[in-house]
This record gives sequence, C-alpha cells and structure tokens, in this order.
Amino acid sequence: MRKHDRLYIGGEWVEPAGSGTIDVVSPHSEEVVGRVPEGTTADVDRAVEAARTAFDHGPWPRMAPAERGAVLARLADLYEARLDEVAGLITAEMGAPLNFSQAAQAPLPQRMLAYYGGLADDVTWEETRPGLLGPSHVVREPVGVAAAITPWNVPQLLIVAKVAPALLAGCTAVVKPAPETALDPYLLAELAEEAGVPAGVLNIVAADRAVGEHLVTHPGVDHVSFTGSTAAGRRIATLCGERLRGCSLELGGKSAAILLPDADLAAYTGMLTLTTLLNNGQACIAQARVLAPRERYGEVVDALAERLAGLAVGDPADPSTDIGPLVSPAQRERVEGYIGIGRAEGARVVTGGGRPADRKRGHYVEPTLFADVDNGMRIAREEIFGPVLAVIPYDDERHAIELANDSEYGLAGSVWTADPEHGVEVARRIHTGTCGVNVYNVDVNTPFGGRKASGMGREYGPEGLAEYLEYKTIPTLG
Repeated sequence: MRKHDRLYIGGEWVEPAGSGTIDVVSPHSEEVVGRVPEGTTADVDRAVEAARTAFDHGPWPRMAPAERGAVLARLADLYEARLDEVAGLITAEMGAPLNFSQAAQAPLPQRMLAYYGGLADDVTWEETRPGLLGPSHVVREPVGVAAAITPWNVPQLLIVAKVAPALLAGCTAVVKPAPETALDPYLLAELAEEAGVPAGVLNIVAADRAVGEHLVTHPGVDHVSFTGSTAAGRRIATLCGERLRGCSLELGGKSAAILLPDADLAAYTGMLTLTTLLNNGQACIAQARVLAPRERYGEVVDALAERLAGLAVGDPADPSTDIGPLVSPAQRERVEGYIGIGRAEGARVVTGGGRPADRKRGHYVEPTLFADVDNGMRIAREEIFGPVLAVIPYDDERHAIELANDSEYGLAGSVWTADPEHGVEVARRIHTGTCGVNVYNVDVNTPFGGRKASGMGREYGPEGLAEYLEYKTIPTLG
C-alpha cells in the first residue's frame, strides 16, 4: 500500500494543517491501496500563497517561453521512463483496464507534456502593430495563478492538460485532484521537482468538494480550470462570474454515434464498441447513444449485442480484461439506477443489465445494451457514466442529425460510413466540440472541449495555451 503523509506545497513536502486522511480504495478488491493527507482550507491558503509568491516574485513568469518549454520537455522525458508505473497506479486507483491505462491513461499525459514543451517557438508572444500616433506593442502575458480541479476518471491526463499549458504560459498552479485518485499526483510532483520546476510553481492538495470551492473563490486565484459534472461546472461558473474571474469548463456529455445506412458493421463494430464503452463507460466523450437507420435497426442491435456479450469483465490488472469495475459503490448504484429507469421507461435490455455472477467483490456492472429506445427517455438524455449503451432508430439522415443535436450536451460524436467525405459533411452539422468519422480520438495538438452544457473553453493544442494568456497593448510615441 502506498502511504504519503505530506503535501506538495511551495516546492517542499510539508505537513498538512489537519489530521484527516483519504483512503484510496481499489474498486476491484475493495481494499485500501493507498492513503494520503486530506487537504483543508488552510492547506489551500498555503498553496495559493506559495503560487502567488512564485508568480509575483519568482523566476518562472520572467523566463523566456522557450526556457519554460525546456523544463516541460525534461519533465516529459522523466515521465516517459515511468509510464508502466503510472499505468499500473491508475488501474489500481480507479479500475481502468490495464490495456487502456497503457494505451491512454499513461502515454497521453506524457505526449501532452512533450507537446507543450516544444510549442514555445510556434507561438506569437509579442508583435508590433502600426497606430495613429505610433506603434503599439501587443504582448501575451500569463494570467496569473491557475486553479486546476480534476476528476477521477482520467486523472493524470486531466491534470496535465491544465498544468502543462498553464506552466508554458508562465502561470503558477494549484491542483486539487479527486480524492478517489489521490495517489498519482504525487508521482507527478516528484517528477516536476526532478525536472527543475521552481518552488511554488506547482502545488497539489487533494481534498473534498468544499475545499475545492474554497480554492475557486480564493482571492489569490486568477483563473479556474475545471473538469467534472455539469452541475458542478455551473456552480463554478457562477462563483467565477461573481468575481469576474476567468474559467474554463470541460463538463458532461451524452454523445451520439451515427451509423449511416452504408456503414460496414463488420468493420466498425469493434471500434464503435471501444468508443461507446471507453474506460468502463466512465468517459465524458463516450458515444452512449448509437443512432441506427430504421431499416437496419435489428442488424445493428444484434451486432452490438454480440460484441458486448463477448467482452471480458474482470480484474482490471489482467491484460485480457475489456471492462473493469466502476470507481465506487456510489457510481455502481447510479448506473444500476439508470438501468432500472430504462426498463421502467419501456426500453428493452438486450444483453447485460445486472452484476456479473462471477464477481463476488468489486463494483462491477455488466456491459448493458438497451434497444427500443426513444431519444426522449432519460437513458438517452442523461449522462450515466457507466457501461450502458442505447440504440435509437432514425428515419433518414436529416432525422439522425436532429436526434444527435437534440441534447443539452455538445461534447463529442461520430459518424460511421463507407463514404468518409460525406461523413465529414454530416460531422459538420453535429453541434459538438469534436465529431469523428469512422473513428473517435483526441489529439494533444487539436482543441478539445464542448458546447452547450458540455462546457466552455478549450484544452489541448495552442487553444489550450490561450486559456492561460492575457493580451496587453502598449502604445508608444517617440
């Protein structure tokens, strides 16, 4: 079991202000796999003070962007040497199948660090523009102290997606990770220290929601970046709006995968299943609604049912596992509640719908496929965040697009077709931040984020860096 008794604040491992601890519990074995201090408001105050001092008086914001990038590049190199450790740790914490942790949970944060480590030379940090009375210098400056509040489902990536661009911009950061995944941030702090990130530039305090709200409202914070539920995002947006403080929000989703009539089910069912049940279904980008042409509806349901029934459910540390446990008992109860709602609404469970009979311990739910689903049902409208998939029929292409857009969310989506060019035309009409054609993926160099109730602002790419920069105009005469 991993045990930590300090917090990383101001470039030091310091004693916490309180005596509380957070137990990190394996969702597979239900045993404690780690313990860390539970942060308090006093710890947040100390972390913000350290970040504020580092920003106002330290070297980091005053270094050339390329110098900051070089530190991030060193961090990326150090991170790469420990990818297996990161993958195993995240699987132990939150139950992601090891094959997914090795393919995405660990390598994507490393690629993010490497990307921002090399971006400095491609950014226009300063330019001169002619004016009526003389030239004006337009400069891009760091916004200040950034608060990063992250969830448990993709813990390292979501921390690094905020910290890497913030640090390249010249900001300092205070990170509040989710209690469920409070172990992996310690590894990041160790590597950042080894890479030469100056004291106070990165501070990490694991804590509960109330302490997180204290961080959001702290007068020493200049920008808040949050990933999590839409309800919590609305609260954070309200608090930031009251303080005229910038925020970027990556929230929930209920994305649609549109199977066009010419889609090759044999070719696409595997990738489509991965897209819909990614990370045990605990992914905001999960394509939890599959829209199928009415004339092929039965064929689509049968193909997906066969695929889901064949998935290996079990120990996430086993490389052969496809679906692991949900992160907590509360999450399993939530998913099971929605399965009950689906049945009550008149949807038909084709496969799954219960707990695996061979799993006596762990927070497991069978991969569940619903047919005869109407887009007005709650299982088609509300984010379930589990291995539950709904297949909805449509009449024609226009109807499919209407159904895809008939959602309060607008995060992700996909189109599956034998004609990729036409697929792009359809994708352009879907009101989401990302929409794939015959695939769904995110890249570190392209913007990621949502519309409507899926949030505001963008992460990844130059657009993610822009969230942490402010423009300043300096007119000159003579």
